[in-house]
Amino acid sequence: MTATPVTSTPIPNPPTKSLGAWALDILIWGGVAVILIYSIKAVELGNLPRLLENSDNTARFASDLIKPDFADWGIYVAKMWETVQIALWGTFLAVFAAIPLGLAAARNIAPVWVVTPVRWVMNLLRSIPDLVIGLLFVVAVGLGPLPGVLAIALNTAGVLAKLFSEAVESIDKGPVEGVRATGASPLNEIVWGVIPQVAPLWTSFALYRFESNSRSATVLGLIGAGGIGQVLIDGMNSYAFTKVSAMVIIIVIAVTMIDMLSQAMRKRLL
Repeated sequence: MTATPVTSTPIPNPPTKSLGAWALDILIWGGVAVILIYSIKAVELGNLPRLLENSDNTARFASDLIKPDFADWGIYVAKMWETVQIALWGTFLAVFAAIPLGLAAARNIAPVWVVTPVRWVMNLLRSIPDLVIGLLFVVAVGLGPLPGVLAIALNTAGVLAKLFSEAVESIDKGPVEGVRATGASPLNEIVWGVIPQVAPLWTSFALYRFESNSRSATVLGLIGAGGIGQVLIDGMNSYAFTKVSAMVIIIVIAVTMIDMLSQAMRKRLL
């Protein structure tokens, strides 16, 4: 009985970078390092020792924060629920705006004369801060939760449209070509060839943005756009830090529950 000779699999050589690639890496990361060093003075990192100079005031502030006052917990919970509703409606409206924008911004299904202006609109929506948009709507429709909903919807629409378009650009062309081979219209190609591939990823993106918007809605309350942010800023201005602590705890619990629910829903999509 003859033994079968054992052949060793050749070990592939590790990937190597060209001199030009190394030079580009050094240029990029060296530039980042230079900017960080140059920005030390601009961001006042030299003032870090001041954290210890007012230690007595900091201690008093911290002692109030660790003694939360839940006397008005019903009001805080109701305002937090309003904040969640603002985030939910803002995200819901943003998804409906982002779907056509995302499809129109995808280079593999839309012509360049459509993609370019749509991407400009997306960049505009993403670049304007939520607080600025919210303040604009506060002036237009008055104080309350509606300005918060509209501000979140516009900003989130720009973010989701970009994510949606990138998901469309990474789809498998096979299903689309199969639908096209049946003589279907471009709309049917999108409905039956594109949407089924990107729907789970789109839903995951929307859920993640809902988590973020739950926090953004809290900040929008600072300009009178509804939610717990209004009560929070009132407590801070009146130095009622024990009440502020109670509100922060409720916010943390609510955001944590939203995060857990969102993670469970995303896992079901995989």
